[in-house]
Amino acid sequence: MNKFDLIVVGGGIMGTFHAYHALMMGKKVLLFERDNYPVGATVRNFGQVVPSGMANEWFEYGRQGLEVYKSIQEEMDISIRNNGSVYIASDDDEQLLLHELKAHFDAKNYTSQLLTKDQILQKYPAIKSSYAKEALFFPQEVSVEPDVLIYKIQSWMKERFENFEIHYNVPVVDCEDKGSDVKVLTAGRGMYTAGQVVICSGNEFKLLFPGVFRESGIVVSKLQMMRTVPMPEVALEGNILTGLTIRRYESFETHCPSFHKISIPDHYHELKRWGIHILFKKAADGSIIIGDSHEYAAAFEADDLGFKLNQYINELMLMEAARIVDFDVKQIAQTWAGYYPQHKDNIFHADLGQRIHIRTAIGGKGMTASIGFTAKSTAEIFQ
Repeated sequence: MNKFDLIVVGGGIMGTFHAYHALMMGKKVLLFERDNYPVGATVRNFGQVVPSGMANEWFEYGRQGLEVYKSIQEEMDISIRNNGSVYIASDDDEQLLLHELKAHFDAKNYTSQLLTKDQILQKYPAIKSSYAKEALFFPQEVSVEPDVLIYKIQSWMKERFENFEIHYNVPVVDCEDKGSDVKVLTAGRGMYTAGQVVICSGNEFKLLFPGVFRESGIVVSKLQMMRTVPMPEVALEGNILTGLTIRRYESFETHCPSFHKISIPDHYHELKRWGIHILFKKAADGSIIIGDSHEYAAAFEADDLGFKLNQYINELMLMEAARIVDFDVKQIAQTWAGYYPQHKDNIFHADLGQRIHIRTAIGGKGMTASIGFTAKSTAEIFQ
């Protein structure tokens, strides 16, 4: 009998860490990934772990996640690099928000450091002097390589935990609560039994409980990103967040009293129309990821977002990027889009009886906050 304490549907960051926390509790866990390997939002992002961008409990989840990432890194190289995060202000309003956010995090005993223009240019020589006014640096934050992280963590879990199985290329097509347990049916007619099932299916809503997802309020965000050719000579280490990010991230909106009082410069209006804020992250091979943008559709209209990239959006991002850095941002090797489900409540959290649990639509917070959130979620599931 294929009997488990927990079956997890979905091998992205949310599903993987539900499995991890259950294993840490001594549970027997099976994880199903419908594709040959995870290919969704977990691997289509910058790889920036930035609790400083989160508000309220999501900041605490991210803070917890930093510790877990670093503890796993001590046992196996999962691509964690502790180069910190920096928010670079380009005008007086953005500078004001930096000071307000620092005051908030000082009260939380979360270390940060204000950098002068000279200090910015010394630490990040690729930033243009004409852009940098002041910056806020968080030394404890990390970057990861999203195209390898999840696979390395799953490989480590298979070695670390005897009670763990992971099956790739196995879609789950049905879950039925039988009262004492849940019957899980896969596309190959495999039948499995679990005391609890958690569904972390990302933006795939069509196989399991489509009626629930249709009424969920989930929207899908399409994000465009680009990667340059390798530029190892460019000094731009860590998570680089800029003025538009200061004007967008929830930590600034929630914790900075001046957030809704500042004006919007004329050159920002078209960028904000497409949800653009400029981030940079230098990858391990020396290439630099640049992005991103945001277009939205309801979950069951997500196909309307299309698979094509909007070159106008890419050109807007590159134009703003060129205002910030002094290397040739048009030396692009790759472009792609990520599709992130998100919800007005920061997560879609539904319990279908006492044994089937849906946890998805964490949006762009997944790489940072999933570990902490799934710790709480897993504890609740087995309470």
